Amino acid sequence: MNVIIDVFHQYSRREGDKDTLTKKELKLLIEKQLANYLKHVKNKPSLDQIMKDLDVNKDAQVSFGETMLLVTRVTCATHEHLHEVEDHQHHQHQHHH
Repeated sequence: MNVIIDVFHQYSRREGDKDTLTKKELKLLIEKQLANYLKHVKNKPSLDQIMKDLDVNKDAQVSFGETMLLVTRVTCATHEHLHEVEDHQHHQHQHHH
């Protein structure tokens, strides 16, 4: 958890409000932190589309909570991709709930 918060702050402190991401800060965070994971996302949205989707309150900035929507989506896409790879390799993945 602390790592996610720390990474968010590494980017949010660069310009403007210290606790939100501008479009430029969001772009940097995505390029530096999520590039390896985004390659698993089908139909990749543009930066403008990501910003529009995440900026729930339409203030042209992305809060930590709004950023977590992106982290959740990318994590889910990566999880699905791992299942596809495993299924392709005929391995079984058990969920323990």
